[in-house]
Amino acid sequence: MWGIEPQEGWEALEYLCVLSGELILRNGNDTKTIKKGSSFFRAPVEKHYVFEAAAATEFLYVTSRQVFFHYSKVTKEMMELSISIEEKDGYTRDHCQRINKLSMLVGKALELESKQLVNLNLASFLHDVGKLRIPLEILQKPGKLTSEEWEIMKKHSAFGREILEETGLPLLIDAGKVVEQHHERFDGEGYPHGLKGSEISTEASIISIIDAYDAITSDRVYKRGRSKEEAKTELLKCRGTMYHPEILDVFLALIDHLN
Repeated sequence: MWGIEPQEGWEALEYLCVLSGELILRNGNDTKTIKKGSSFFRAPVEKHYVFEAAAATEFLYVTSRQVFFHYSKVTKEMMELSISIEEKDGYTRDHCQRINKLSMLVGKALELESKQLVNLNLASFLHDVGKLRIPLEILQKPGKLTSEEWEIMKKHSAFGREILEETGLPLLIDAGKVVEQHHERFDGEGYPHGLKGSEISTEASIISIIDAYDAITSDRVYKRGRSKEEAKTELLKCRGTMYHPEILDVFLALIDHLN
């Protein structure tokens, strides 16, 4: 999934033609399919558009200003860094993909608008990229962190926003705002800013729940993962305190139908 959006001073032509497969195009809550041989173009871009491959898809992309290659290159680098840091933190290589897949299922079930889906797609994969700036001796410490070490660890969500802002790419900058909030709590007891309720973005509230579920059910170096039912029980204990109650309800209803 990726998108294009209007920017001040950006008058470029954006054109694509699907060569094989098909793309799902979202604008707000409107959806259409671009099939093989069909094309899409805007000059300039005046709305926010999201493209999602329905299956393996090949398309020709043309822009009158060089941005797509830079965007895809930087995003790929960020994703590779995220995978490497999760492995150092004791997760398996597919942790980021699992968070992303489940987050997108919830986002679509909630019928989020196209811009929110792009933010969620990027932020869910890159949610822990800020751990790159946490010292390894803290990140990989086998025992309990001291209070001073925990304060350093808690900075990773803000570091994540900084890293994504430094790319200079609007889509990653927007995703960084979500990344910064993914450890905020519904009751205001989270970090880094103590946001609560509707002050927390819907995208961040989704990632918070998915990240917790995956942490409970995943095997780590130092523990065995617990069952889906045990995870549901743990999450329900924190409904309305740590987690947004309505979003949690949607997620729990979804996972009943997943393997």
